Amino acid sequence: MRRKNFSRNHLGFAIACALLAPAAWAQDATTTNDPTAERKLDQITVTARKREETLQEVPVAVTAFTPEALDKLNVRDLGDLDTQVPNLTIYAARGSTSTVTAYIRGVGQADPLWGVDPGVGIYLDDVYLARPQGALLDVFDVDRIEVLRGPQGTLYGKNTIGGAIKYISKGLPKQLDGFGSVTIGNYNRLDVKAGIGGPLFGDDSGLRGRVSVASMNRDGYGTNLYTGQDVSDKEINAIRAELGAFAGDNFDVRFAFDWMDDQSGVRGAQMLAKNPLAPTYAPLDSRYDIRSGMGNVNDTQMKGISATVNWKLHDNFALKYVAAKRESDTDTNIDFDTLPQPLVDVHATYFDNQVSNELQLNYDAGGRARGVMGIYGFNGDAGGQVLNHFYNPLLATSLTNPLFGDTQGYVNTKSLAVYADWTFDLTQQLKLDVGARYTDEDKHAVALNRFYTNGSYTTSWGTAANFDKTVNFKNVSPKVSLDYQITPGIMVYGLASRGFKSGGYNLRANTTAVPRSGEPFQDESVDSLELGSKMSLLDDTLFLNLAYFHNNYKDIQLSVFTSYTLPNGSQSFFGDFTNAGKGTVQGVEVEYQWLPTQHWAISGNLAWLDAKYDEFITSGVNVASTQYFTNAPEFSGALNVEWRTPLANGGDLSARLGYAYQTAVWPTTDLSPAIRQGAYGLVNAGVIWKMNDAWSLSLQGSNLTDTEYRTTGYNIAAYGVLTGFYGPPREYSLTARYDF
Repeated sequence: MRRKNFSRNHLGFAIACALLAPAAWAQDATTTNDPTAERKLDQITVTARKREETLQEVPVAVTAFTPEALDKLNVRDLGDLDTQVPNLTIYAARGSTSTVTAYIRGVGQADPLWGVDPGVGIYLDDVYLARPQGALLDVFDVDRIEVLRGPQGTLYGKNTIGGAIKYISKGLPKQLDGFGSVTIGNYNRLDVKAGIGGPLFGDDSGLRGRVSVASMNRDGYGTNLYTGQDVSDKEINAIRAELGAFAGDNFDVRFAFDWMDDQSGVRGAQMLAKNPLAPTYAPLDSRYDIRSGMGNVNDTQMKGISATVNWKLHDNFALKYVAAKRESDTDTNIDFDTLPQPLVDVHATYFDNQVSNELQLNYDAGGRARGVMGIYGFNGDAGGQVLNHFYNPLLATSLTNPLFGDTQGYVNTKSLAVYADWTFDLTQQLKLDVGARYTDEDKHAVALNRFYTNGSYTTSWGTAANFDKTVNFKNVSPKVSLDYQITPGIMVYGLASRGFKSGGYNLRANTTAVPRSGEPFQDESVDSLELGSKMSLLDDTLFLNLAYFHNNYKDIQLSVFTSYTLPNGSQSFFGDFTNAGKGTVQGVEVEYQWLPTQHWAISGNLAWLDAKYDEFITSGVNVASTQYFTNAPEFSGALNVEWRTPLANGGDLSARLGYAYQTAVWPTTDLSPAIRQGAYGLVNAGVIWKMNDAWSLSLQGSNLTDTEYRTTGYNIAAYGVLTGFYGPPREYSLTARYDF
């Protein structure tokens, strides 16, 4: 009989990892004083298919990070995972600190405007985060972070066409435990984090709780030379709390609350070329300094509540229900030109409200079949207002120069999905997994975009778009996989699946100048074939996991900054959104982890990605041969080498040196050679001294060679804007931590 294991809330949507992340080893033998102690890597139990299985037996390409791995790799927020997961690109979007841009295997979405869905699903404790604002989560009091690569349409909620990133907070312990840490570093960094959890009113009360807090602060990487204020600084506070009531082992109810307030300033961007509309301002040497005349406003607040019920109905059945409500608000100034003159100045506000419900039923009778079925519902409003001030000082003042525009509206999304995923043991070694998800989704868009006579935005002289429309999308996303256990340590698998991301409306539409911009863009889809192997070799001292994938990508949704003709014949900025057509994305991923001796550990990844457009229609012409996928480097990889040794007093000492590399990448859709980022490498290092079971000190350094690398940028030719946003400079920090 097979052992029956159903997923619980503290594991949530935990996933099997194709390879355990570097430094996440659970083999304590390597840190004992006994040289004959067994040296091996652990087989970790996770719940990729919403039931417990060991990570090396699940036919899914996934990477998971334990708290120990996150500390050793100096992962401070989700953006620091970028180099540690093959074919993952993730960073702070444009001028923000906590708004996320994420791509997996060349599939994602960089536009943070309401009405545009992300291509990579991000989940916080089982709950899908529908908008990118605030979703670049900081790491504190975490149980695990997991990254699933490839479409996950069958089991994992909305719009996971590229993959899914799951942040799982620390669970509710049966005994009192907690921690506190203080981090100091350059740029006057000061981070304070703490958490405590355990039973309430005695061990037998059935009540458990946990509270964790974090405050992350540092000065800016650059300065606004016009106002003297810091830019690219960080000021984020966050709280998470959970309360659980347990009626034995078969029933529990848990309530969770999270809150995040990001009051960091805007991120600095470097002028990559002199702006012809302001020729007296030469580009600055610093990649973070600006000369903006706009206020340093870039605030995001995000909060959410959820309730989770776990009920073991029978020895063979377990029921789980998750209800959640989330809200976020953002107020930001975007100075595209980075100069004192208001050439392209934008004040934007965003809001998001979402309610989701998921009911799932797990079945495992210990026989040859087991699986999960579920229903998922989502109802969310996302909207806001964008006030534009576009000015060309080389042209005469007129009704359209300066051009004052007001873009406002919202999109309501109602989505209902049903899904099932089942595994059948065809033989003792051969297993078949089949699944499907049916989605029915309505997008209701309301847009009112107008032009005004001055910056008070009170007297309108024209309307660019005014519509109230609804469009429906239906999709069936199937999945089928076969895996064969060749030996106890080697498994091979083949997986075919479909991913889906619903279409919608361009809320920046200008139906007067570009009539088609008021029509809905189509949903996009990926049909994916994946072949892989998971290998545990050399007496479990080497994990080597391989994956090859081939994706047919259709109706690719693209956000493009372009221009249109004003009534006076001049050109002005236009944010277009369209479907590109077809593309083929294929690649190879290798993840490895090796313990050659008691004291040494080597781990990392290698990735090859070939992403090409097959069809890209512009003005009736197929221009696919001249287009490039964004955020899709051809080669990338990382190598981490760690040395560690036990100490006589029971503690241990470890030292890590890491190197990550990627080839050139196009970070935006406009394909400006100036914004294109060439190949580069990053060097990181760290030393952790665990003095005993309670105290530890950690010295960490990132980007030690102070490499300059662009993550994204703007190219707005109509107003001479060409700017680039850069990754963090050299940073170092010292952390003292106490666990109890």
